[in-house]
Amino acid sequence: MTSSSPPSNAAEARIAPARDDCATDLFLFGEGRNTQSWRLLGAHRVLRDGRDAVRFRVWAPNAARVSVIGDFNGWEHDRTPMHCLGASGVWEGFVDGLPEGALYKFALVTRAGGARLVRNDPFARAFEVRPASAGRVHTRSAHRWTDDAWMRARAARDWLHAPMSIYEVHAGSWRRAPDGGFCSWRALGDTLVPYVREMGFTHIELLPVTEHPLDESWGYQTTGYFAPSSRFGTPDDLRAFIDLCHRNGIGVLLDWVPGHFPADDGALARFDGTALFEHEDPRLGLHPDWGTHTFNFGRHEVRSFLLSSAQFWLSEFHFDGLRVDAVASMLYLDYSRRPGEWIPNRHGGRENLEAIDFLRQLNALVHAEFPGALTIAEESTAWPMVSRPTWLGGLGFSMKWNMGWMNDTLAYLRHDPIHRRYHHERITFGQLYAYTENFVLPLSHDEVVHGKGALVAKMPGDDWQRFANLRLLLAMQGLTPGKTLLFMGGEFGQRTEWAESRALDWHLLDHPPHRGVQRLVADLNRLVRGTPALHELDFDSSGFAWIDCHDHDQSVFSWLRRARDGSVCAVVVNCTPVPRHGYRLGLPRAGRWREVLNSDSEHYGGSNVGNVGAVRAEADAWMGQPASVALTLPPLAAVVLVPEGGETRRDGDGDGDAGGVARRG
Repeated sequence: MTSSSPPSNAAEARIAPARDDCATDLFLFGEGRNTQSWRLLGAHRVLRDGRDAVRFRVWAPNAARVSVIGDFNGWEHDRTPMHCLGASGVWEGFVDGLPEGALYKFALVTRAGGARLVRNDPFARAFEVRPASAGRVHTRSAHRWTDDAWMRARAARDWLHAPMSIYEVHAGSWRRAPDGGFCSWRALGDTLVPYVREMGFTHIELLPVTEHPLDESWGYQTTGYFAPSSRFGTPDDLRAFIDLCHRNGIGVLLDWVPGHFPADDGALARFDGTALFEHEDPRLGLHPDWGTHTFNFGRHEVRSFLLSSAQFWLSEFHFDGLRVDAVASMLYLDYSRRPGEWIPNRHGGRENLEAIDFLRQLNALVHAEFPGALTIAEESTAWPMVSRPTWLGGLGFSMKWNMGWMNDTLAYLRHDPIHRRYHHERITFGQLYAYTENFVLPLSHDEVVHGKGALVAKMPGDDWQRFANLRLLLAMQGLTPGKTLLFMGGEFGQRTEWAESRALDWHLLDHPPHRGVQRLVADLNRLVRGTPALHELDFDSSGFAWIDCHDHDQSVFSWLRRARDGSVCAVVVNCTPVPRHGYRLGLPRAGRWREVLNSDSEHYGGSNVGNVGAVRAEADAWMGQPASVALTLPPLAAVVLVPEGGETRRDGDGDGDAGGVARRG
């Protein structure tokens, strides 16, 4: 059947009757079990009646009529009508001869009231550059993957016991193009990838690169759940970037947002004139913090949509995992709501039972279909077993952000050092729960925006002390059990808050304090990668023991880190600007211990107080240890000691010893 009015160009619009070859896919979509529904819906190039055509499908069960509109038919409604595939609520239509990149949307007439709506394709795989919002026909990838070795190694990797340091990146503001515009994925590949490799990070985590209309949302108000943002190039450009990362031994994580979606006209909100993806009742369907809609996780088709989005990014783009945003807001029905503003679950509780089921489905899908891929939850409450398997009753995430560690550590270091003795428990408390989850220790973008100031700006004292405190913070992060995440700019002491509209202040690296922080982060990453005691048992209490957690009068903390083979290293942290000479520290063995990292080294911009590279412990019991040594503790600094014979080793790109040992005592 041909549309009654001819298209405005040579392309001929056609309508297909309901067919049987997609019946199973439609059934699974309606059951919430089609995890590849992006193959079913959206725009797909097909051979039809011997001619090249694009097949369009969209789920709009409460529409009376649906048409495809685009540059091929002058954007006129009803010129290319679609046909509803039985009771599925899915509409289908064909247009012959459409080129790649052709623009399109869907025109709907609502069943109730006959209102005319124009909507974007929820399954579109490419869009125009904002503020334009039409989908683009994108049905073919020309990219040929070259990361087979990486993918095989990832599947076999023992990530629980492997080093992991994540560099969190906003692609739009890491650097800017010479004209002030966005860098393309190709340009970022030329600059970001070698930088991350040189700095020793194991992974890049990209703030959401799914299509979004507002730059200021940083991607967290997604409108295209199957489309990389056109700001940075084509989908194949993103594939090439990830491929390049993998060839350089760098994993790539995607910040993914299933917790809410924007109310922008033309996107998912009230898609067919009804609350299709969201809840009708605002006590369930509106997110009070962001003015966005929350997904109806109890609706089968919505689960198929979201699970398919996760599957899409991992399969089509080879992402190595998903960091799931705002999990707490999904778990609790009363999240940010006052009494009377939320509806209890069927048992009268505050838990969102449908969201819990969805998250378990998501994690089971990722771990079953993508060996070695990770899921990481941003979850800010004490919800139990977030990173425990679903078959044990957990949510099934690989890891969880440790927001408690972040808040406590930053709160402690904000205090003037003279007052830190009264807040000693801020640092020690975390070990009481540190192994209840598989934790990531985050210093993320959220800590350097909205008036919170840059990391270095949070620190007390004069400029020297601020940078010493920043080095202390970064060292404590890297030397505490848990994987680590650092937002871009933190690794060189960005002085101003992050702004998505401009590049980082790279010119600061012309100044020694900033170069010193950068060197410390690189050396710290290499040290952690090359020292099994500093990463193998991040999630196991047997890998950590306090030497002394009670020295609040001097604001000194000391602990041991252990590997599975029993190798050990000692960490000592002095949180005051007072050097402490002759500080007696208990150690598990006598003999020579090398000072493999000192954050006060002149190499990092410090005062170079230390232990001249090594110390000798005697068999004098102290602090419950069989041996002890008299140390010089540098001001506002961390020191790492490794026993002779317990050498650090190369691991990937790790260089063994870090380069910042003190050069004088």
